[in-house]
Amino acid sequence: MAEEYGMIKPFEPEQVRTLFGQKCISFGTSSYGYDVRCSNEFKIFTNINSAIVDPKNFSEDSFVNLTADVCIIPPNSFALARTVEYFRIPRDVLTICLGKSTYARCGIIVNVTPLEPEWEGHVTLEFSNTTPLPAKIYANEGVAQMLFLGADDICQTSYKDRGGKYQGQQGVTLPKT
Repeated sequence: MAEEYGMIKPFEPEQVRTLFGQKCISFGTSSYGYDVRCSNEFKIFTNINSAIVDPKNFSEDSFVNLTADVCIIPPNSFALARTVEYFRIPRDVLTICLGKSTYARCGIIVNVTPLEPEWEGHVTLEFSNTTPLPAKIYANEGVAQMLFLGADDICQTSYKDRGGKYQGQQGVTLPKT
C-alpha cells in the first residue's frame, strides 16, 4: 500500500540494520508498521533566555539549531527533529507514531503523535531526555515506529478538508495556533 499510493518517500521495503557496513538502529518496513529515521536537522531546547514554554507564543529563541549526524540532548531537556521520510496519509488511514524501544530503554521518549487522514509532510518529532545525563540521537537511523490503522470507510472530514495548520510541513516545525 505504501509504494502503491506513494505514502512514504523515501520508502524502504525491508528492515535495514546496517548502514555503510556499520550496525545501526533499524529502520524501514517492520512487521506491522514502518520505522522512520530522523534527519540531521535538530532544534535543541535551551533555557538560556529564561523563557516560558507557551504553545500559543513559542519562541524560536528557545532553541539552538544544529545540523549534524548526532544530537546530544541535555539532561531533563528535549530536542525537535523531523523525519527523513515524507508522508501522504490516505483518507481511510490513521497513523500513530510511537518511540522505538532502543531509545526508550535509554530514557529517551518520543512523543506519541497521530497523523490524521489526508495529512502530508515531514513529521516533526520530539525527543525528551528523561535522564540526568546527556543523551544521543542518531540522524538517518531508526527513531520511531509508525502504525497504520485502516478504516472500513473513509473519514467524513480529513485533515486536508479542515485546512490543518501543519499540512505540508517541510522542516522541523514549531507549535502554531
